[in-house]
Amino acid sequence: MQPGQSQNLLVTLLPFAVLMVVFYFMLIRPQQTQKKKRETMLSGLRKGNRVVTIGGIHGEIVEIKDDALIVNVADQGERIIMRFSKWAVQDTVGKENQQSS
Repeated sequence: MQPGQSQNLLVTLLPFAVLMVVFYFMLIRPQQTQKKKRETMLSGLRKGNRVVTIGGIHGEIVEIKDDALIVNVADQGERIIMRFSKWAVQDTVGKENQQSS
């Protein structure tokens, strides 16, 4: 291999390396951060938390069983109980549900 060829190889591979670094910081890293935040939220669910499911159903957790939640979806004293998988929870709602730092 001649000295000019190794420099040519470096010039050829440098854009690909830069592209991989950009992909990591713009796509992979934020996705990992978002996944970690979601796992923390799901592991922090407690009885009494108000949640919103992926389907848009709002309710209050009545009971937690393994990876299922029993949720009261009615307001104003009524009781309509539904069972959801934990992964179906999109977010928690209200100040009492916020994690303390």
